Amino acid sequence: MDPRESLQISGLQDGDSIAAVAQQPKIAATGRAFALWCGGGHRIVTWGHPDYGGDSSRVQDQLRNVQQVRATRSAFAAILADGSVVTWGDPDFGGDSSRVQHQLTNVQQICGTQHAFAAILADGSVVTWGHPEHGGDSSTVRHQLRNVQQISSTVAAFAAVLADGTVVTWGSPVNGGDSSRVQYQLMNVQQICGTLVAFAAILADGSVVTWGRPGWGGNSSRVQFQLRNVQQICGTLGAFAAVLADGNVVTWGNPDYGGDSSAVQDQLRNVQQICGTHRAFASILADGTVVTWGDPDYAGDSSRVQDLLRHVQQICATDSAFATILNDGTAVTWENPSYGGDSSTVQDQLKNVQEICGTADAFAAILADGSIVTWGNQAHGGDSSTIEDQLIYI
Repeated sequence: MDPRESLQISGLQDGDSIAAVAQQPKIAATGRAFALWCGGGHRIVTWGHPDYGGDSSRVQDQLRNVQQVRATRSAFAAILADGSVVTWGDPDFGGDSSRVQHQLTNVQQICGTQHAFAAILADGSVVTWGHPEHGGDSSTVRHQLRNVQQISSTVAAFAAVLADGTVVTWGSPVNGGDSSRVQYQLMNVQQICGTLVAFAAILADGSVVTWGRPGWGGNSSRVQFQLRNVQQICGTLGAFAAVLADGNVVTWGNPDYGGDSSAVQDQLRNVQQICGTHRAFASILADGTVVTWGDPDYAGDSSRVQDLLRHVQQICATDSAFATILNDGTAVTWENPSYGGDSSTVQDQLKNVQEICGTADAFAAILADGSIVTWGNQAHGGDSSTIEDQLIYI
């Protein structure tokens, strides 16, 4: 049914029955644009900088039965129900997949570096496109990419976990694309996380293996004895934070990027979730409070809003600001106002928030009724006023 037409025009008559399924919209972001869709929907609404994926008009007629959307820094890739892929945005960042379009069939998952995409097909093989030196060319390891289960990325490299728990890497060697130094340790890998230039892999026994630039998270030797029973890992641009089974946290990497949590270590107990800006971390504790550390200018200091951070459920980040959702559906933000850290102009609208997503410097919140509230850099997604009339299609 066309939402612009009356029931009479639609052909419905008195006594007809209508079945409806309510779906919560989903959202994805590049560095300067947002994409909003509903699973199985026939339309995506985009806004923000046109060159960063904010203009999807060129491919809008191809976007049917959208299942999943992923992003690089400046392009989007959508997986459709038939397993095909539609891309848009900057061609140099993966927005043009024409070179490999005939290979993009039965796609199950997509992951992106800043400049390239990697797609896992149903048979476990991988197709890549975008900047060749940033992971867009996987030809040197193509014969190894079999039975791939998941893919993670840094700024310019990919790491694929195979069904047997081994790992295959490609892309920029200095950014994690070369794992030869630790390849013998990469067995029974369960999960991989990346900073800007390094990877950290959690093994089945809860230990961790790292590689990439040593001072930026690629060398965890200083804390290796503490990395036991690791449950999850999160990264900033230059540091990692690992949550252990007992709720404690271990950090390593560049101290200026959150790699040193000693100032708050006694507060990091019963940690449930961690999120990172470019240079700071924020953790949610079991009691719903928040502990932050790292560069204060990148939201590593939450003292200004600490009294408001109660019963926190989720945390999201831009490059240098955090936004949290409380259990009453309201939101609290802090740090750099130019990057979404000040939501005062829309605070009265932030009710019944279900999800928040961030570009580099703007936030978008999805409310329970499916409406959108945005703030931050207006040119990079912080102003959604131009697409409000399109939301009826979502």
